[in-house]
Amino acid sequence: MSVVIVGGNERMVRQYKELCRSYNCNARVYTNMNAGLKNMGSPDLLVLFTSAISHTMVRCALREARGDHVRVARSHTSSMAALRGILERHVVQEEA
Repeated sequence: MSVVIVGGNERMVRQYKELCRSYNCNARVYTNMNAGLKNMGSPDLLVLFTSAISHTMVRCALREARGDHVRVARSHTSSMAALRGILERHVVQEEA
C-alpha cells in the first residue's frame, strides 16, 4: 500500500516512514510546498496534517488526488500517535 503524507514536522520524516514501513506501506512525505507534490502519483492513502501546512498546500494535494479514488485522512496534529491511529483504521481494515 502506498501512503503520501502532506505536512508534519521535518524532523520526524524518518519516523513517519519507519512507522509506515512497520505497517507494510511505502511512504512519501512532503513537509513543505515543492514541485514534487504535483507529481505525487496515485497513492492508496493521502494523510493531511492540517495544522502544519497552508490552505494552499491542502488544496493542491486534494486537487492532485482527485479522481484517483484516493482515501484521504485528515489530522490536526502531526504526532506519531495520530499517524498510528490513521494507519490502524485504514491499513488494518484493508488487509482483514
